[in-house]
Order: sequence, then structure tokens, then C-alpha cells
Amino acid sequence: MSNLIRCQNGHLFSARRYGTVCPYCNIETATREKKETGIKSESELEELLLLQEVSPVCGWIVCISGPRQGKGYEIKSGKNFVGRADDMDIQILGDEKIARRNHGVIVFDPKKRETVLLPGDSNGIVYHNDAAVYVPTVLNSYDVIEMGDSKFVFVPFCGENFMWQENNVAGEKS
Repeated sequence: MSNLIRCQNGHLFSARRYGTVCPYCNIETATREKKETGIKSESELEELLLLQEVSPVCGWIVCISGPRQGKGYEIKSGKNFVGRADDMDIQILGDEKIARRNHGVIVFDPKKRETVLLPGDSNGIVYHNDAAVYVPTVLNSYDVIEMGDSKFVFVPFCGENFMWQENNVAGEKS
């Protein structure tokens, strides 16, 4: 079964990435999903959704300039590959100057409690506060990241003042 589904307005999107809500028009496509998976009731759908692994958010980048201005993207623990392709951890659509795969990498390191920006392995250059990124660069609150024709502001969640614990229960600063 393909992980791509189509909403009633014809948008094609990844069910793996977005679940049953179309990211373009915010329309629930649960009925379509039910047909494809053979789910009979809302409770069966809810049970399946609860079985999906949850990766707690560690921060965000928010588009402040470019085709997706106003859209936020979650940063999870570990490496977050950025590009336009469907299999990217952070998929940025609409900016053709952003490489399809691995334009840049945003890493949250739980041991160091910091977020780092890395250049990707594509031809595109990533900028941090107007300087090209060639080596790992630590991100601070409200730093500006530029890729293609888009600019993003980094907003941390985990770090010095908050960290998720192993059992995903919120923890205080240790």
C-alpha cells in the first residue's frame, strides 16, 4: 500500500508524514484512509493512530520570508534532514531553490542540550545569520537560517531550561 493519499480537493500527500489531515487545505481525509486500510470505525482508527511512535518536538523553524511564509516546521531529537522531497524530516515545499534532498541538516543533541545547523550534501548553501555554513554551527534563539529563497527563524524548546526525559515525561532543568 502506498503511503501517499489524496484529499477530496485532489492534493496528494504523505500519510506517513501528515497522517490523515491534508497539509495544503487542512481537510480530514479519514474516510479515504478507512477505505484504503479497511478500518471500520473511528475507534479502530484512533487505536491505530495511538500505536504510531511519537517523537517529541525539540524546537521549530518558522518561515519568515519565502513561499511558505508563516509555516512552522518541527525539529525532533537527532538529525533532521531538510529538503523538498517527501522523505525529508523537514519538507519545505514551494521553494525550487531548496534542494530536493539534504539541502541542510538541523541536529538536536540531547546530551549537549543544543541544536546545531550543518551544511547538507547538496549543491545548495545554507546561511546562518547571513554567513555561509561550512562547519557545524550552534543555533541560538531567534537565529535566522536561509535556504534557497526562504528565511527561517529558529525557536528552541528543549535545551538549557527544559528536556524530555527517557519516558517522554517533561523534566526540569537538572
